[in-house]
Amino acid sequence: MLPQGFDPAAQIGPPRNELLEFAKAWVGTTIAFTLLYRNSDFTAYTSLTFVAITMAIAAGAGIILHELGHRVMARRFGSQAHFVANDQMLVISILLAFTGFLIAAPGAVWHRRLPKRETGIIAAAGPVVNIVLAAFFLIGLPLFNQLDNIYLWSICYFGYSINALLGVFNLIPLGPIDGAKILNWDLAVFIGLAAIGGLLFVLPYLAFAKDLFAFGF
Repeated sequence: MLPQGFDPAAQIGPPRNELLEFAKAWVGTTIAFTLLYRNSDFTAYTSLTFVAITMAIAAGAGIILHELGHRVMARRFGSQAHFVANDQMLVISILLAFTGFLIAAPGAVWHRRLPKRETGIIAAAGPVVNIVLAAFFLIGLPLFNQLDNIYLWSICYFGYSINALLGVFNLIPLGPIDGAKILNWDLAVFIGLAAIGGLLFVLPYLAFAKDLFAFGF
């Protein structure tokens, strides 16, 4: 039961065409990450078109599913919630990608103010989605390595690395980042998620796992 005074069903801003908002975020993120890797070794042994396809799956889908995690959980608590693309940050991300630097802030889910527990669970839903995606893509690395399929292996590699980064970054307990809301709700949950997300993030640097991240090992 929600405390007296909370009204999760109240409207927050004008109605949005969420399909358009998500499409802008997905396309903008894909363009930014494609530009970031346009001159990399990845492009040299595949093609710019395949880089764009990979980034649409690895980065675009990772960010969209992260935000959908927030939205779905907020609505489960009865709160009116919708995603709003940050048009300005999408343009900035694309322009910065030309310099070899990237800030991925394509938008956010808006929802009504809720109690600490519900707010923490909603915040946790996003990083959890990225952690699950990173683990899913990680499983594909040895499989497609064994099949000697560089294209599917590359999708899994970038799907893993980008989602592992998104997961651990969004667990930083500062300001409006998800980690701050999770920590404010439950220290044990925060430590557990941070430990899992951190392990996934550093896995490529651990001696026993390094071979996973080299095609043809």
